[in-house]
Amino acid sequence: MKAVAALMLMIVVVFALGCTKEEASSNSYNGHEYVDLGLPSGTLWATCNVGATTSEGYGDCLAWGETKTKIDYDWNTYKYCNGGFDNLIKYCTDANCGYNGFTDNLTILQPEDDAATANWGKGWRMPTYDDWDELFQNTTNAWITQNGVNGRRFTGSNGNSLFLPAAGLKEGDKYYYVGKSGYYWLSSSYAAGSYSAWIINFSSHPCGKNWYPRFYGLSIRPVRSAE
Repeated sequence: MKAVAALMLMIVVVFALGCTKEEASSNSYNGHEYVDLGLPSGTLWATCNVGATTSEGYGDCLAWGETKTKIDYDWNTYKYCNGGFDNLIKYCTDANCGYNGFTDNLTILQPEDDAATANWGKGWRMPTYDDWDELFQNTTNAWITQNGVNGRRFTGSNGNSLFLPAAGLKEGDKYYYVGKSGYYWLSSSYAAGSYSAWIINFSSHPCGKNWYPRFYGLSIRPVRSAE
């Protein structure tokens, strides 16, 4: 019996050593948890914002294309312009918005400018317009208060849910609409105006997709593509 018990223990040890970190913990990647909402694409949504450690945490306010927080959020401090919306130096498809007519025709954030990838590592990214659209079309959502924090809960057909806090936004050195509205960047710029990028915004009223000038400090909720 002792020999059998020893053999079984060896088998358990071998299997345990053969597991990768991701296999052993199927609900996290690079130390950040995600939830499977049963979406058609298999896309997995992080359970908290960049800069937060809980679902209800507001996390960091970041300008579009920037990966670190700062004190003031306006055109004068925006990384990819020379002081104004018509002086862009990256992610510009319109010469009227570019510095000295600059264009590079980039519309999707590159990995080094994607706050999810830059802060959480390869495998995480900011959502695309299509990711948000898929989330809306394949979940139900409701304005709720979770552990004292206002926000929207998205529930998939498999019963799993995602909570996005209403963290507000930052303009200049002040926060606005905290606890009243949520503003989240997408990874693509707004085609009709290079100085803006797509966002999702919500409050106690229905969710909507919109665009905002790129210098504003908004929230970011990372996603992972299906493997």
